[in-house]
Amino acid sequence: MMKTFSKLHTALKIGSLALLTLVAGCAVGPDFKRPDAPKATGYAPTNALSAAPVLAGALQQFDMKADIPFDWWTQFGSPELNSLVERVFKANPDIASAEAALRGAQQNVVAQQGFFYPTAGLSYSPSRNKLAGNYGGNSPGPQGNGDIISTTTNPVGPAYYNFHVAQLTVGYVPDVFGLNRRMVESAQTQVEVQKLQLEATCLTLASNVVAAAIQEAALRSQISAMEKVVSINREILDILQTQYKLGDVSNAEVAAQQAALASQEQSLPPLQAQLQQTRDLIRALAGNTPDVDVNEKFELSNIHLPAELPLSFPSRIVEQRADVRAAEEQLHYASAQAGVAIANRLPQFALTAAIGGMADSPAWMFRSGGGFFNLAASVSQTIFDGGTLKARSRAAEQALIGAGAQYRSTVIAALQNVADTLYTIQSDASVLKAAAAGAQAATISAELARKQYQLGAVNYQAQLMAEQNDQLAAIHLIQAQAGRLGVTVALYQALGGGWWNRPDSMLVINHAE
Repeated sequence: MMKTFSKLHTALKIGSLALLTLVAGCAVGPDFKRPDAPKATGYAPTNALSAAPVLAGALQQFDMKADIPFDWWTQFGSPELNSLVERVFKANPDIASAEAALRGAQQNVVAQQGFFYPTAGLSYSPSRNKLAGNYGGNSPGPQGNGDIISTTTNPVGPAYYNFHVAQLTVGYVPDVFGLNRRMVESAQTQVEVQKLQLEATCLTLASNVVAAAIQEAALRSQISAMEKVVSINREILDILQTQYKLGDVSNAEVAAQQAALASQEQSLPPLQAQLQQTRDLIRALAGNTPDVDVNEKFELSNIHLPAELPLSFPSRIVEQRADVRAAEEQLHYASAQAGVAIANRLPQFALTAAIGGMADSPAWMFRSGGGFFNLAASVSQTIFDGGTLKARSRAAEQALIGAGAQYRSTVIAALQNVADTLYTIQSDASVLKAAAAGAQAATISAELARKQYQLGAVNYQAQLMAEQNDQLAAIHLIQAQAGRLGVTVALYQALGGGWWNRPDSMLVINHAE
């Protein structure tokens, strides 16, 4: 038995080494080469940003050399915001889903790598058999000792015997033309895609959290200002109604004020509904149902505009943007699949071997005469399949061309996203400057009206109108401040969000395969 195992082992070893030596490093199909970085050196003419002496009106500076921190949201200086983002990373189900997809892709690589190794299997087949006794000719003697007696004239009854077969089977498919290597390469690209998808999920969640916090803060301030506007309009209406009773104003003036009050009152419920919907969004991002609130509440005064903004060169965007990197990995996948399609058209090799024993009882299976082994090699080549393999190879080539075009489209869209965000930052800075000037003028006007009323130069109604204009200007300023903060979030997201700077202590998942 040991000699049989030795012979089989030696034969397998020699055959495998010969094939491996023959085809070492051979993998048909194109070898993937990373696309060149874009040659663009900028995005668009950059004008100087405007500044305003109000909240979120600081003068922002762009730094082309600055890197983006992973925790970029901390640049807004809000402890409540930092706490909420940390909670979202721990509780949001989208991250758990992306983690599971990544682990699944990693296991697919392990599964595909298993085809580099031989497969081995054990089998044992015991059986109890009966031979018919009326077939004529010779049959074992009635004592079952293997003696042959003639049954031509006096056939014996049926014969019973046991039979046992046990064997070890080994199969090996040499990766002669790199078919499995290309398939492993394909699987590894999907791992990279899932890693990038996880990073993109984290960036999207963080951006949504910050944007929702800014929106909540802005809505709270707008609601407060609008409530003051409604209150002022009610007070004006009361004055006009009193004056109407005294005959000082016409009914038309009262009706006009009633219409103005109704219009202002109509503006308040939508703002309140938006605030509750924003709170629902924050709860959902934190993994909560709508009836389970989060502790963090946001006010504009507690969210600060980052004064220094990183601005990466276009050549770095292709490294930083998760969508661009994912498109590159899909291009890599298409390249590997082109190699798979080519390898499928070439001869396929296989080695099989078996060793075991057989006898009428287990005790005799591996004694002298009971053992057996076999060793076989095969090669197969498809000579006609109706053009299927050829068509699949051509389809893989077109998929590779398409993936290359999709990659270029993704790069262009990413650069456009950054450029559009920069234009919006410039625009919002100018809008905020104008809104700040308007709010300042309205505040001065309200203060003057208040002093004039105290001196008797104007009536109380004129003072209320000035205060109303002040609150309306404040609402425009709040919207401009929220826009300035929001577009800064958009820039961090457009630049990739700094996921490559994630510290080990903040890893969402162990990326090791």
